[in-house]
Amino acid sequence: MTTLHTNRAKTTSVAGGAILENGLILCAQRGPGRTLEGCWEFPGGKIKPGESPSEALRREIFEELDCTVRVLEPVCTTMYTYPFGRIALCIQLCRLTQGRPQRSEHRALRWLAPADLPSLNWAPADRPAVAILTAVDQCFRDPRRDNQ
Repeated sequence: MTTLHTNRAKTTSVAGGAILENGLILCAQRGPGRTLEGCWEFPGGKIKPGESPSEALRREIFEELDCTVRVLEPVCTTMYTYPFGRIALCIQLCRLTQGRPQRSEHRALRWLAPADLPSLNWAPADRPAVAILTAVDQCFRDPRRDNQ
């Protein structure tokens, strides 16, 4: 008798936050010894069973960065298959409500203008959100100011 094995990768749901402050967005570089070490990401983490993406994001930001955020709206959800598994990454805009982000799990934290986001080496699943945030920022720029 032959057993058929199907390769149905489990999808892990992840929430990430594009944290806004003074026109800048917080970028986090993955720390040493972690999967995708050195790549940049929007901070966040796995969504636990029964949690909404917003609840997971608030919890993860508090655990990873020791600050609290107010979730504003979704940017996008990206499905991406890495060699280690498939993820569904839900990126949401949010604002700091209490505290300052403290680095614990990440190698570095940077605040960048949306136009500067593409200058970093982003984790593949985060790249669609980077493109959206950069494009939206360009839509709201004042061309008179840019030409001065």
